Amino acid sequence: MIEMKNICRDFRMHDFTLQVLKSIDLTITEGEFVTLVGSSGSGKSTLLNILGCLDRPTSGSYVLDGQDASSLNRDQRAAIRSTKLGFIFQNFNLLSRTSAVENVELPLIYHSEISTEERRARAIKVLKRMGLEDRLDHHPSQLSGGQQQRVAIARALVTAPQIILADEPTGNLDSHSGKEVLAILKELNREGVTFLLVTHDKEIAKNAERSITMKDGEIINDTALVLP
Repeated sequence: MIEMKNICRDFRMHDFTLQVLKSIDLTITEGEFVTLVGSSGSGKSTLLNILGCLDRPTSGSYVLDGQDASSLNRDQRAAIRSTKLGFIFQNFNLLSRTSAVENVELPLIYHSEISTEERRARAIKVLKRMGLEDRLDHHPSQLSGGQQQRVAIARALVTAPQIILADEPTGNLDSHSGKEVLAILKELNREGVTFLLVTHDKEIAKNAERSITMKDGEIINDTALVLP
């Protein structure tokens, strides 16, 4: 599903070049649940941006589901994001003046072949799956943190992506809500969705079948875990 070879990402900073990613090799197969762990500045977010086709590497090869994603232009990367990838963020990234169902509909707006009625039906279906059938018309300010994150998960799922990239999805939640969200992600993974979850929490990382640790722009450990 994902194959990276010798990925480097440099940023020009005035009169010097900052190397953020250094010769990253990474393979993720379909259906895996992988966590990416590392302290601030380790390169996790930069790697996630490249994996999510939000950025391009300075050098190296990135093949996503058989397609070379490392050299695509902006429009081509946007097309991949809208069909193959789903995103979940720590800060939910919901539109504050928009209802739950309208927030979930947003990724489908770019699919002109989907009618307005079907778009609404799909959004309602995934929100019901998240247990939010009685919150369809609520705005984010009317929802708890856990409910907002479930709306964000529904938004990530509505396009039926092959891979979901989650950046600290439990980081802004209390422990109870965090466990509920993690349970949802694990259930989706058992149904075949591939997950890459970025976290600084080693306890969260233990819930995956594989944990990758980054430090100073490099992968220093890639371990298969035995789940309870």
